[in-house]
Amino acid sequence: MNHGRLVSAGLTVLLGATAALTAGCGDRGAGTGAGGGKPLIGVDYPRSDTDFWNSYIRYVPQSAGQLGIDLKTTNSQNDIANLISNTQTFISQGVKGVVMAPQDTAAIAPTLAQLESRKIPVVTIDTRPDTGTVFMVVRADNRAYGTKACQFLGSKLGGRGKVVMLQGGLDSINGRDRTEAFSECMAKEFPGIKVFGEATDWKADVAASKLQTRFASDPDVRGVYMQSSFALSGTLQILKQRGLQVPPTDPKHVFVVSNDGIPEELKNIGDGLIDATVSQPADLYARYGLEYAKAAIEGKTFRPGPTDHGSTIIQVRDGLLEDQLPAPLVTLDGAPVAGQPTVRYDDPSLWGRQG
Repeated sequence: MNHGRLVSAGLTVLLGATAALTAGCGDRGAGTGAGGGKPLIGVDYPRSDTDFWNSYIRYVPQSAGQLGIDLKTTNSQNDIANLISNTQTFISQGVKGVVMAPQDTAAIAPTLAQLESRKIPVVTIDTRPDTGTVFMVVRADNRAYGTKACQFLGSKLGGRGKVVMLQGGLDSINGRDRTEAFSECMAKEFPGIKVFGEATDWKADVAASKLQTRFASDPDVRGVYMQSSFALSGTLQILKQRGLQVPPTDPKHVFVVSNDGIPEELKNIGDGLIDATVSQPADLYARYGLEYAKAAIEGKTFRPGPTDHGSTIIQVRDGLLEDQLPAPLVTLDGAPVAGQPTVRYDDPSLWGRQG
């Protein structure tokens, strides 16, 4: 299958997928090494303290089995020093490729340079390094996350009121993308809404504390944007304590939109506890992270363009491409928001509905 159509003439970037590409790319037999055995790929799990990342961790070995890949795995627990150390372990174990999700997207650059010097290709999933070379970035359009959340809350509040944005870590491209896009969209499309940005560093206890403090000073807040489901439990607890878990038809209702699409969020939408989420594809991160790593080992090439798995490859900068996987806005009724389609919370196509 064609993981990307060759639409940008003259651009040749060493990227790929596990299947043959359009027009002149490497064939399926391109080398997995002497003897054609299974490629050994090291996968570093970035953390295991959220439902989203625990789901990703479950999907990785399933995808490896389907793709004929041998795995070595580590868990850096949201610590860049651990990730650097884990990478050294992978090198000593003789891996032929590495999949990682660096949460500090600046500090990983020297490690990427070391892997490049050893001709060990790297695929990053979920995050994109600020500098350095990787074979492929596999993530969704995180600016779209912020824009979709803005349009949802702005529409539901009729363009007026106060909202809290529980930001992720701003040392991460994801936190920056979501924050900047949400803020820019609000300023442009809903200038009558006041946004309180609260930095949380992706920490649940910090998010809960800051949200509690914000409600104490601004009890008329009527919208919350959580940049990840890490803040879900604390947000629901605070709304319950303040008697704000009421139907959307009640003027006291606080509209809540999240990012991730974990099963608990989908259930919460159905139960009326939150209003929307962006489904970040944990299953596709696992599959395509490994597919691209395997393709790199096989010496395949890739160029920007639409893929046959519903995404688009873009050129981020010279020598760096990103496969932007689909991440739909999920709502109770699946009705369009600000003219954009949404998906019903019980749609079986959502990874959070697939067990």
